[in-house]
Order: sequence, then structure tokens, then C-alpha cells
Amino acid sequence: MALTDSTGLAGSRHDPPASGYRAAIIGAGFMGRVHARAIRVAGGQVVGVSGSSPDRAAETAAEFGTARSFPDVAALIDDDEVDVVHVCTPNHLHAEFTLAALAAGKHVVCEKPLATDAGTAAEMVAAAAGRVATVPFVYRFHPMVREARERVRSGSVGTLHLAHGGYLQDWLLRPDDDNWRVDAALGGPTRAFGDIGSHWCDLLEFVTGDRITGLSAQTVTVNGSRGGPPVTTEDIATLQFATAGGIVGSTVISQVSAGRKNRLLLEISGTEGSLAFDQEQPELLWHGRRDHSGLLVRDPDTLSPAAARYARTPAGHAQGYQDCFDAFVADTRAAIDGDHRDGLPTFDDGLRAARLADAVLTSARKREWVGVGDD
Repeated sequence: MALTDSTGLAGSRHDPPASGYRAAIIGAGFMGRVHARAIRVAGGQVVGVSGSSPDRAAETAAEFGTARSFPDVAALIDDDEVDVVHVCTPNHLHAEFTLAALAAGKHVVCEKPLATDAGTAAEMVAAAAGRVATVPFVYRFHPMVREARERVRSGSVGTLHLAHGGYLQDWLLRPDDDNWRVDAALGGPTRAFGDIGSHWCDLLEFVTGDRITGLSAQTVTVNGSRGGPPVTTEDIATLQFATAGGIVGSTVISQVSAGRKNRLLLEISGTEGSLAFDQEQPELLWHGRRDHSGLLVRDPDTLSPAAARYARTPAGHAQGYQDCFDAFVADTRAAIDGDHRDGLPTFDDGLRAARLADAVLTSARKREWVGVGDD
């Protein structure tokens, strides 16, 4: 049975009482609201919020569960009541605000991408030494993703040799669809891959325990003009890749696929079986074998322990995206309390995504295979 706190939001019986997760949020948009809810579910307190202007911050403070707004980011970071800073701004501001928060001794949750280039992301990893610093690759927290990971770890799918899938959306399909992410000065030089392709690659490497070592990428800008300056960021990215463990595969990333709202699909195949997870049907995991195939249902009574601990509701009571975010923040809070749980995405994972993004851009520009390293 799901637990409920005084705000009416579902929590988890697996989480210990909070020891004082006092968080402030930089950014008053959609992601700020998602973070605010997750903080409260984790037993934390939203101390305050800063936005693009003092008026914007004041407008959203109550919605975020706090009566307090900060006039600017500096005031938020310097406040002694703030233990954790959640950075939910446009991408180009992530590094500046994160580094300032770390310098002030705060723990940090920074939205992805961690930075718009790998060099800056590496600086942020170094600055985070001695602090809890996490990045919300939250699709890791679907129970059926954890189940897939455990089945790979147990050897039940054999030696992996193939992975494929994609992440498809349509919210930027039309030329008049616009967003700050389209502008490379605000979102960075890669958009479709940096925004959602990074999630797909993180899920691949998380589930398989293997890392992409080389890739060949193509990028396409379908809408070269969206009513302003020429668009230089991609609408589509396709990748072929190989991993250190011998997996080969491909993925298609698109923000212009009509009818696809948030379709993240990962399928992996090994010598004994295949697994497929579709984020739009998160209660299910397909397990295929030569002699039998079937759908596994999210049921805490039958899942592996690693997956069952993230099953916050009984079987048949659907979980989704916000539940993943809630679990991510709960595990971040646990890490601050000294309980470092398996699979928590940290700044190291954010740096990994930045290196993959740099490789994608390099490969697409040179039209050749490029290596992906860890240094």
C-alpha cells in the first residue's frame, strides 16, 4: 500500500524518516515543479525558489510548497537554511550555478545535461568532491528497468550481443514549435541527443553494465527556421555503436516524430534471451526466449529485491514518471544521510553523457566512427 504524507503525495515505506533535507530550487518552470513534489515526497522541505525574476519566483513559491522566494540565485545559495540546491534552469546556466553552490558547501541536484561540453562537466565533477551531487537520469528508477538489469546481472539472458531502440517525441514537429532548447546559446550545441538521447544511452549502459566505446552518428535539422535565427541544433540523431563487451547496436533519437509523445524503447538480446522495455508502458517488461516469450508485470511480490524496492504501489496500481523522480530524490537524500544506494546517478554519469554528446557531434561533423573514452 502506498503511504501518504500531509500534502496528499504518495511516499515509500522503504524510506527512513528524513534527517533534514532542506532544499531550494533554482528555476520556476515545469522541471522545478517536478523537483518540488519529489522533495516533499522524500520527506524534505522546499526552503524556497528563485526564478528568472523576483516576480516569477514569488508567483511560483506557493505552488512549489513554500511561502519563500529568493530575489536572486546568489541569495538562495548563500542562505544558511539551504542544504541542497536543485538546479532546474536552461542548460547554459547549469555550470555557473552548480559550481557556486558547491563552493558554498551545498549538495547539488543538477538537471541534465550537466554541462554543454565535456570539459566543463569534468570541472563540475572535480568541484563536487566531498558532496552528494546527482543528475536525474530518472528512467533508471522504473522497477521494470531494475528488473531488466538484475536479469542481465544474473546471466539469464546470456552473453549480450545486440541492443537497439530509440527515443521519439513530437513536441518540436512543426516549424512554429519553439523552446529555449532550440537555441544553441541556451541549450548547448546538441539538442535531440543532449536532451533525450542521453537518457537512452544512460539506460543502455545502466541495464547492460557495459559502455559504448565507439559510435557513428548522423544528425538532421528538419526545421531550419522556427521564426527566429537559423536553427543549428538537431531534430534527429541516429547512432550505430559498439561496446567494450562486444554489443553492437543502433538507436534513433527524434523530437519530430508525429504521434510519439515520449517513447523510449530499449531492447537487448543475448545468447539465452531478449529483454525489451518501453517507457510508455512502464508496468511491463518483455522477456523473449527461443522456446517461450512473455510479459512480466510490475508486481512487488514477484520482482527481484532490487526491483521490488522501487515498486511503491501494489500490482495493478500504475506507477510512472513522477514516481521515478520521487525515488531518485529519495535516494539522493539517503546518500546525504550516508546510505549510498545502488544505481544513483551522480555527476560522474552526467560527465559520461557529456562525453557521449561530444562524440556524437564529432562523428556527425566528420562523418566517421569516433571513439568514446572515459578521460
